[in-house]
Amino acid sequence: MGKQYYTVTYGCQMNESDTERINGQLAELGYTEAPSMEEADIVILNTCSIRQNAEEKVYGKIGEIKRMKEKNPDLLVGIMGCMAQENKGKLISRMPIIDFVLGPYHIHDLKDVVTEELQERQHVVRTQMNPERVKDYSELRAARKSHIFAWVPIMQGCNKFCTYCIVPYVRGRQTSRTVEDIVREVRGLAAEGYKEITLLGQNVNSYGLDFRDGTDFGTLIRALDKVDGIERVRYMTSHPRDMTFDMVDAMADSPKVARQMHLPVQHGDNEMLRRMNRGYTIEHFMELLAYVRKRMPDITVTTDLITGFPGETEDMHQATLRLLREAQFDSAYTFIYSPRQGTPAARMEDQIDDAVKHRRLQELMDVQNEISLAKNRAMEGKVYPIIVEGATKQDDNNWYGRTSGNKMIIFPKEEGLAVGDLRNALVEQGQTWVLKGKLV
Repeated sequence: MGKQYYTVTYGCQMNESDTERINGQLAELGYTEAPSMEEADIVILNTCSIRQNAEEKVYGKIGEIKRMKEKNPDLLVGIMGCMAQENKGKLISRMPIIDFVLGPYHIHDLKDVVTEELQERQHVVRTQMNPERVKDYSELRAARKSHIFAWVPIMQGCNKFCTYCIVPYVRGRQTSRTVEDIVREVRGLAAEGYKEITLLGQNVNSYGLDFRDGTDFGTLIRALDKVDGIERVRYMTSHPRDMTFDMVDAMADSPKVARQMHLPVQHGDNEMLRRMNRGYTIEHFMELLAYVRKRMPDITVTTDLITGFPGETEDMHQATLRLLREAQFDSAYTFIYSPRQGTPAARMEDQIDDAVKHRRLQELMDVQNEISLAKNRAMEGKVYPIIVEGATKQDDNNWYGRTSGNKMIIFPKEEGLAVGDLRNALVEQGQTWVLKGKLV
C-alpha cells in the first residue's frame, strides 16, 4: 500500500490555501490522503500564531502525535506556517519528535525536505524569509478541496505593523504576485470548471503598491473581470487605510465581484485606533463606508472588532457600541484582545481585566446580533441567485448556497441538484446567522 499523508490546518484562509499547496506537493511524491491521522506516514501541522490559544492547540496536537510516534518511529512529523516561523528551531528543542520546521516562504521546499528526511533522518529547519519565493506560487500544484471554489493568494506579508499583530513578523514584508501571474492561474481555474475564486492577502487593498508603477488592487480587479468562465470574485481581507475610491469603483463596475466586503474597523474610538497603529480615523472609515454603499447599494459589509485593548476606557467601549449602531454591519467578528509576545501592544500599560473584557465582548455581540437579525429578516420574501455548495453538516436533506453577499441560504434538497449549480433561492425566514428558504 502506498504512503499516506495527513495535514491539520490552523488559522486563516491563507493557511487553508497553503495547505492545499502542501498537499499538492505530497501528492506529486506519490502520497495519498489518509482517512485518519493514525494511518498516516507523514503528519504536517500548518500552524497559526495570531493568538495564544492557537499555539496551545498545536502543542496539544503534538502531544497526540508524540504517542503515535512512540508506536511508529518511522512517522514523519512536520510543523509549517506562522508558528513555525515564529519559533524556528525552538520547536524541535522543545519537541524532538518534530522532524522538520518550514516557515511560510518554504512551502516550495517540502518535496526536497521530505525526500531528505526519508533518506537521512535529520532535523531540518528553514525559516529564512525570501520574498522572491512568492513568485513561485503558480508553480505549486494545489490539491484543492473543492472543484467549484478556489483560493488564490495574490500576495504575502504585510507592511502595516498594527501594534497587536504578529503577522508582519512571521509573514514578512509585503510582496505581491504580478497581475499576469494571477490572471494566468485564474484562467487555468476557469478552464477546469471553477465558478468562484477568493483572492487572498493580509491586506488586499495594498496589493501592487510594492511594484511602485501604479499597479493596485483596482488594476487586478479590472484584469480579472476579463477572464471568461469565473462567475464570482471574492477577496479578503481589506484594510481601510489603503482603500481608495477608485478601487471601490473597480469593484462596483465589475459584474463578477461579489457584493460582499469585509472591512475591519477594529474599534470605534480614534485614540484606540491610534494606539493600534491602524492609520485612519473613524471619520475616514465612515466616509469610505458611505461611498461603498453608494456605489454598491446591495453590498453586504462585515467587520472585525477588538475589545479590551490596553487603555480602553468605558467611554471608548461605548464609542464602539455607537459605531455598530451607526454603521449597521451585516455581521461582526468580535475578539477579546490577546497579548502576543513580540508585539508593541503586549508591552503597553493599562492592560484590561479579563472580566471587563468578557463583559464588553458580550455587549458588542448583543448589539450586533440585533442588527444582523433585522438585516436578515429584511431579506424575507426576496429571491437571490446562489451557487449551490452541498449538504449542511446537520442534515443531508438540507442543502445550502451563498448569495453574492455571502449570506447562507438553507433549502430542501431537490432531485438532480448538484454542487456548483447556479440557482435562484427564495428567502422565507431570516435568522441571526443564516437564512432559510427554497429554490425557485
